[in-house]
Amino acid sequence: VAITTRLLVSHLSGIRHYEKDITKVMEEKEKANRSFKLTKPCQDKEQKEQECKGTEKTNSVKPRKEHESEVKSQNSKPGRRDKEFEQEEYYLKEKFESVIESLKIFKNDPLVFKPGSQFLYSTYGFTLLSAVVERVSGQKFTDYMLKMFRDLDMLSTVLDDNEAMIYNRARCYVYNKKGLLVNAPYVDNSYKWAGGGFLSSVGDLLKFGNALLYSYQAGQFKNINDKLLPGYLKPDTVAMMWTPVPKTEVSWDRDGKYAMAWAVVEKKQQYGCCRQQRHYASHTGGAVGASSVLLILPEELDSGTVETGLVAPPRGVVVSIICNMQSVSLNSTALKIAREFDKEKWTQ
Repeated sequence: VAITTRLLVSHLSGIRHYEKDITKVMEEKEKANRSFKLTKPCQDKEQKEQECKGTEKTNSVKPRKEHESEVKSQNSKPGRRDKEFEQEEYYLKEKFESVIESLKIFKNDPLVFKPGSQFLYSTYGFTLLSAVVERVSGQKFTDYMLKMFRDLDMLSTVLDDNEAMIYNRARCYVYNKKGLLVNAPYVDNSYKWAGGGFLSSVGDLLKFGNALLYSYQAGQFKNINDKLLPGYLKPDTVAMMWTPVPKTEVSWDRDGKYAMAWAVVEKKQQYGCCRQQRHYASHTGGAVGASSVLLILPEELDSGTVETGLVAPPRGVVVSIICNMQSVSLNSTALKIAREFDKEKWTQ
């Protein structure tokens, strides 16, 4: 089989996640699909009841499945544990000197399915992707990323290295089996730098979101391009990253599809004076003892305003939330915050 970088970045590679048993993986996927089909008629009815009433129900559907990046909010209640966090590989303590070395964890395991045929969120897919970056750039993946963070002025974003003294590093917490709040167990993230091995701050994530939003919108300001600095990425590159990929799904947002390392919701409105779906990109983060989300809601720019140069990018809302608690669902909260700020702007 052939596995491309595009398949890796959209989680279509067939490389396993933390569960090694392929039968269990497929059973869980089938169970999630059945659950979604059973709840969909009720959800559609509930949505129709909301239409034309000036309200928008954004969180009426529970996630279809759980994975490292997002888990159901009820799992954060005392005494309840997400099944995924019971996987042994979440708690690896071995230190790997390079991403190439960490490939040994899964390189001899069979693929879950033929690459490109199905979606399966895979942290190890991103470990392989980081190895590709390392070979192509000729640098250690961690060095390559830290230079990029400096370029983006994300000076508080560093490797989650246990040995390093990191100023203001927060403690992380979990609930144990008895429902008591305890410190998160020791883990070494060197086996998955790309999929969950960096520490950051809300401020740095906002800078990252603004840089992407600026890059995405810069090409629309054609008449004042000579007055604007170029974006960190080309507008076409960000547009490609935020284009939904067929056969993908998103567990934390019923309206979304997976794109390239982002979950994306496209602009959509089926009926006049009814529910309007805005275009936005987001991604959640989940690790041992921590949860996070970054959501970008681009402003719908008026062509006349853009051409006259009355506004300049970035235009929109960027929401970042980080909490030092495991298994907290944050995407719906971020979306509500973004919509409130967006609504406030248009009422001014």
